[in-house]
Amino acid sequence: MTGQDTDASAALQQLEDDRSSVRLRAAMAVGTTPEPRFVDKLVERCAIEPEFFVRDMLTWALARHPVSVTLPVLLREVRSGRAQARSQALHTLSKIGDRQAWPAITRALLCDADDEVARSAWRAAVVLVPEGEESALAAVLATQLGRGGRETQLSLSRALVGLGEVALPALRAAATAADRQVRTHALATERLLRDPDVGFEFAIEEAKRVVALGGSGRAGQ
Repeated sequence: MTGQDTDASAALQQLEDDRSSVRLRAAMAVGTTPEPRFVDKLVERCAIEPEFFVRDMLTWALARHPVSVTLPVLLREVRSGRAQARSQALHTLSKIGDRQAWPAITRALLCDADDEVARSAWRAAVVLVPEGEESALAAVLATQLGRGGRETQLSLSRALVGLGEVALPALRAAATAADRQVRTHALATERLLRDPDVGFEFAIEEAKRVVALGGSGRAGQ
């Protein structure tokens, strides 16, 4: 083995160190000297790494490798039974940004029962969606309106806003739903789409007032 190979192999072993600072440096070292044969190990570590900053460095390291090597492994990982594995693979696909991954962004992932997986799927979908598929994606995303707590709802709103005007029909349909929380989230997201500077908290509070008064948030309705 060359000295470079030895260093990379040592870094892979350090990915399992008990100290997060050591794992972070190890992920950086592997990404600094990309080696396709280490991709499987990086992806495996993503599935179990407990620290966010280390996971993000692992994603960076994977993105430094050839897409032809990383993509097949990540596409397999999005079907994993482990939620963190699915979530981190989706996050990495969104960072790589190769639209060959689009078919893997299934409705099941977009509606995954695990909030972190769903949030990662929403972000990846907006990055990877092919031209002409945006409206269909918005319709699926709109089925998740009202879901979860603040962070989950904010992630979904950002995804829908990221799709632009094509999301409006789905949002306006959701604004007439029977569920009050769905209506509130739909109205807040439409408000953000029209005026991104208002902020999520303001948009939600405004939408709550509109819903409480039985309104739709649009003049004449």
